[in-house]
Amino acid sequence: MRPAPTILHLDMDAFYASAEQAAKPSLRGKAVVVGGLGPRGVVATASYEARLLGVHSAMPTAQARRLAPNAAYLVPRFSLYRSVSEQVMELLGRLSPLVEPLSLDEAFVDLEAGGAADDAASARMTGERLRTAIRAVTGLSGSVGLAGSKMLAKIASEQAKPDGLMLIEPGTERELLAPMSVRTLPGVGPATGDHLRRAGMTTVHDLAEAGEAELVRLVGKAHGHGLYRMALGLDDRPVVAERDAKSVSVEDTFDVDLHDRVRVRAEVERLAVRCVERLRSADRSGRTVVLKVRRYDFSTLTRSETLRGPTDDPTVVREAAARLLESVDTTGGVRLLGVGVTGLADFTQEDLFAQAADARELAERAARPDVPAAPVAVDGGGAPGAGAVDEEPEREGAEHPASRRWPAGHDVRHAEHGHGWVQGSGVGRVTVRFEEPGGPVGRVLTFRVDDPELKPADPLPLVRDPVDYSSWPASLPKSRSGPASAGSAESRP
Repeated sequence: MRPAPTILHLDMDAFYASAEQAAKPSLRGKAVVVGGLGPRGVVATASYEARLLGVHSAMPTAQARRLAPNAAYLVPRFSLYRSVSEQVMELLGRLSPLVEPLSLDEAFVDLEAGGAADDAASARMTGERLRTAIRAVTGLSGSVGLAGSKMLAKIASEQAKPDGLMLIEPGTERELLAPMSVRTLPGVGPATGDHLRRAGMTTVHDLAEAGEAELVRLVGKAHGHGLYRMALGLDDRPVVAERDAKSVSVEDTFDVDLHDRVRVRAEVERLAVRCVERLRSADRSGRTVVLKVRRYDFSTLTRSETLRGPTDDPTVVREAAARLLESVDTTGGVRLLGVGVTGLADFTQEDLFAQAADARELAERAARPDVPAAPVAVDGGGAPGAGAVDEEPEREGAEHPASRRWPAGHDVRHAEHGHGWVQGSGVGRVTVRFEEPGGPVGRVLTFRVDDPELKPADPLPLVRDPVDYSSWPASLPKSRSGPASAGSAESRP
């Protein structure tokens, strides 16, 4: 625990949904749900307006539609979310060399390591200025938590939502945590929470009073020891700048179970190519290829194959995944497929002998009449759902159902009407609202799905002329600004 609240946790507010509202003037102040839209889709993020209606992340989209039938349901635009995340992470990197991203919209920052704060007053000022900078650059809001540990900083940012800041003064942790639910603590999920409830422990105060020995008896030595420390507000974990990925993977859940073996193989090969694209974008290679298959009865099988050396060759990964598929029985149907690569490295091993062996194997397979030739993979199939959201862009000229070629919420450009976004598609038609970030609410027009003047487009920046923060944070406090008030505090604009 630090003597000053110089660990900052930033959590962007309803990130995907807020980005969509900022990009689409007609959706501001309205219920927006982002996620998989198929029968097996789930909610990735819901706007605060949708949350008031009972919609929350990880909820089946079908259930969300029953609770909020008039909400806007959109397919995620990961290219937009990544670009906004890069802007936010750049601002955080200007505060400190120790930034620990947890996801696109969440990160820890060690303010002390960057000289941005060394006491409560300077930490609060830095947090407020960060929130101002994020809004100026991205047009979105983020909530900030400040404390002497990572656990408490994250709890503080959650308490500050939406669009607020909360600072927990060192020394007030136990008083603050005592009345909170045990589910507030990291690692206490529904099962552990229910187990503790049956033992008469519903608040953090109950855990602290029970003592370490009792918690060890209830949940085991490793978990019980950590749970007791957290109940006392103790957390010594440092902010780690490098969080090295252990694997890269992609997966798709299908609206309808796949029974055609040729179709299943085509999907596996398509996923393998997407996996390698992610691998290369991270400048990595991998040695072990992993196949994941969830069957019709929800049973999940994984198969893996370790290669001769690290590779980022799509052909090698694709063929390895196809070989793994041969050992899996898919007769009853497949609802989810995934391909991943583990054993990551930052180099590739060019093994000419291995490549020659692979080539010979491919030739032998093609000559065998009992093995069907691999079809050319197209970007088709089921919509993403519980396990993943399809991030692969549609290829011009490919044959797709309208819902796949024109996903709801995605950007388009019309030769005459300019930039817009898809409101919906079906029965050979696509409905588009023509509007841009920062502009007025636009008009709605309907076109044939094969209209030659309508094309998919890239997302526009959420802020047209962002404030220049190239010299930020030169004006941030670098030394103590005087004693801050005791206890926890919260402020919202």
